[in-house]
Amino acid sequence: MWRMLLTLRPLFLVLFLLLTFSLHAQSTPGPGCKPIKQRELWHDRIDREQKNILRADGKADEIFVASRDEEINFLATRSLVEKIDRLQCLVESDTVLKAQVKVAYLTGIEKLLKTFQSSFRARRIAGSNLPTLIEAFEKAILLDKQGVSILPVVEANIYEIGNLVVSTEIFKSNPGYKASRNLLVLKYGEQYPDKILYTLKSNPDVPFRDSLILIAAYKYPRQLYDYAAANNNLGYAIRKIDDPLVKTISKMATSKGSGQLYFPFLDNIVKGKQTFEDIDAVKGDDVKYYKLLVKTRVDYVYRMQQKEQVFEMESLNWWLKKKANEYFVKRINELHNEPDAKRFQILQQLNAQELYYLIVNTESEIYTSSYVRGVYPLVMQRVGNRGDSLLQMVNFDRFKKFIKMAAGFNTLSHFLNSFPKNGEADLLMTAFVNGLEKSEGLEDGVDVADSYASIHETIPPIADEMLRNVKLNYEKNLSQNNKRGMVIYNILYKLFLSADTTKTVDLTSEFGIPPVYNVNYSSLVTPDSTQTAIMSMFFFGDKDGKDDYNDFIQQFSNANWKKNDAKQWVVFTSVKGKPVSIFANKPFDEESGEDEKAQVAMTAWQLEKGLSPTIVVHRGHSYYAESTIEHIQPTAKIVFLGSCGGYHLIHDVLSHSGDAHIIASKQIGKRIINRPFLELLTDKLRGGQNVDWIPFWSEFSQKAGKVDGFADYIPPHKNLGAIFIKAYKSQMMQNES
Repeated sequence: MWRMLLTLRPLFLVLFLLLTFSLHAQSTPGPGCKPIKQRELWHDRIDREQKNILRADGKADEIFVASRDEEINFLATRSLVEKIDRLQCLVESDTVLKAQVKVAYLTGIEKLLKTFQSSFRARRIAGSNLPTLIEAFEKAILLDKQGVSILPVVEANIYEIGNLVVSTEIFKSNPGYKASRNLLVLKYGEQYPDKILYTLKSNPDVPFRDSLILIAAYKYPRQLYDYAAANNNLGYAIRKIDDPLVKTISKMATSKGSGQLYFPFLDNIVKGKQTFEDIDAVKGDDVKYYKLLVKTRVDYVYRMQQKEQVFEMESLNWWLKKKANEYFVKRINELHNEPDAKRFQILQQLNAQELYYLIVNTESEIYTSSYVRGVYPLVMQRVGNRGDSLLQMVNFDRFKKFIKMAAGFNTLSHFLNSFPKNGEADLLMTAFVNGLEKSEGLEDGVDVADSYASIHETIPPIADEMLRNVKLNYEKNLSQNNKRGMVIYNILYKLFLSADTTKTVDLTSEFGIPPVYNVNYSSLVTPDSTQTAIMSMFFFGDKDGKDDYNDFIQQFSNANWKKNDAKQWVVFTSVKGKPVSIFANKPFDEESGEDEKAQVAMTAWQLEKGLSPTIVVHRGHSYYAESTIEHIQPTAKIVFLGSCGGYHLIHDVLSHSGDAHIIASKQIGKRIINRPFLELLTDKLRGGQNVDWIPFWSEFSQKAGKVDGFADYIPPHKNLGAIFIKAYKSQMMQNES
């Protein structure tokens, strides 16, 4: 019979809803249960909450869509309508209950539905739990009527259901109320261990408090540090626990000065390998503190490779990055106009391991010149130009990041050639490619994709081996039916093939992404009748920025363009060919921040006039590039980062415009290269032509190909990291649909 009803479910559901909602229209809990006049208000409130839940799925109809499963939706709707009506009737028709108790139970039903609705909307509870919730609440009422503990109801259900039942607050006089509240704290802590301490702060006297504190301490020691320092009941309770880890963290939290400086060394202190006095001896000296951080990181990595648990590696990493950036890299970056001997003097006190961690912790901060002229050659000098020795010294920690950066800064060929034994470099690159399906996020996959173009051009045999290993990894994931791994390695395989211009790989059709090899002219112009291509150029107020700006003004001061001068920016509009407008902010003094104000004003004016730029050009040092990226609109189709190291910012660009074609330099951006690129691009725009990157790059090469550094400019169709991100998102969306 039930199977037959399921086949007729849509029709049956309509008939069922017509019947039940005709009853609701009468504001009654059901046939034969008409409430007395004094309690009609409470029943009306329940009816209102039933209707509110029906609308909670976003549709004002008579079906509660709790999930994609029609049967679940049917059962949830039936419970909401039929079971709630029955529960109302159960309360109303009871001849023993006093009037005030009936009102309390009816109020509880209303609050249950109201809190369920808010929790469902906030995605704190699944809609499919509604039938179980109503059933649990009915059982709690039946037990409460008999004066029996409601604890079994809370024990039998998940936290979300038990909490909604108890939080109606109509069971406060029940003999199991306190035990139920305590059990909910325990259930919540077990289900959400990262919220244990937050919950205990409001419930410090639960009988299992110390057990929960220990769970939190070993899972989230950094959280315990914050709570242990507080002068409240929970803080006192934490500091009384006799456990080595808790006692150590409590001592850190209550120490004078910055107890956080001890935290990176928590594991060693707990295990008796370091003392507070050891850290006190160095924490006032940035260099010595950084050196101790590196030494500890190398030790922790080795122990983790031996399957040993290590506490608070995250804190160690945070301080390592902070000190690497603030004390070392920031300083050598700021001295970029000074002679190398003065600029890199601060690095002379560091050994190979310490220099290595400067590199892998400062990917987005280190200037190209700081890496190429300073840190990289010095670290290789420290190890006698032996890359294998360097990686062994750090137990191969974060070697994928190091390889990716070496490829990006064009030093990978030098690094791999420093391996003295045949096959060692091949093994390293095999490990570089393997296991991407196991990594969290996309960083490792992007690192591999980003690296391949450079490797393909500079070390073809290694590139061939990478391609073979990618194919092997795809086949392994295919045999294991690992969909994520299949997507990652299939994308990488096709990307690697596309890097060979002799291969005809249509990445657009392969991955369902926008065209990679060209940008249609129609996508570069405004949708209004003027059909104008809008370009934004961003300049900065340092000496180089002002020189770039003056060069730009000179370049476009010719018969093809008309100049319009505003207070904070200039606009060149084409007078020959198709309409093109080039906006450029004036590079005011960098110290005053006026150039930034000019950029903001220019962008705001464009948006106000509906002139969203489809082309964005950054002209300035790499440390200004992030400022330019903040102005990129989703309409941007071409982004040119004519700066040192702009290649490393492609991922930030895509977060602003997911379809952008990005041109950037892996190393030093040069005015003599940027100039012909802009001339060629604007000529295409004035001619109303599509931008086809392969022939475009061929023309660009004829104009600037002989200039040293041209090979470091990466065209969009070879910007494999950007294409990887676009393809992965597209492929995973297709798999989910």
